[in-house]
Amino acid sequence: MKLAGGCRCGAVSYRSDSDVQVAVYACHCQFCQTWSGSSFALHALLSSEAFVLQGPTVEYAYEDQGHTSRHHLCATCHTRLYNTTTAAPGLWVLRVGTLEERSSLSPMAHIWVKHKQPWLRLPDNIATWPENPTPEEFGAVLNAGQS
Repeated sequence: MKLAGGCRCGAVSYRSDSDVQVAVYACHCQFCQTWSGSSFALHALLSSEAFVLQGPTVEYAYEDQGHTSRHHLCATCHTRLYNTTTAAPGLWVLRVGTLEERSSLSPMAHIWVKHKQPWLRLPDNIATWPENPTPEEFGAVLNAGQS
């Protein structure tokens, strides 16, 4: 599937030039709740080489649990578009809400469910972890969902 998206004001856009496998997951951690202003955030793990980004961005970086996370935002409206992390080199953690065509994408997994809002009911057939899964566990679920 070819993907395209961008920020709220239109100053920044991105697109894939080829078909991209999309692995969507929901993160319920307290950071994502704060960043998104919602109960969870939807992310897609994608190869950083799959996209062309156009427009002015600013970066916000921080260290957490021994890893550096770099968040890329529109320089004008500050929509958070994606982040990179030393925990997953070569990947974008794309904000699914910035995609033009997002209605057909649903999460294959939920992480940090120990912070999930109590009123939210998750489907029984989707993988969940109380915190971060191991890279092997997470990769197995996301790869299975792409086949």
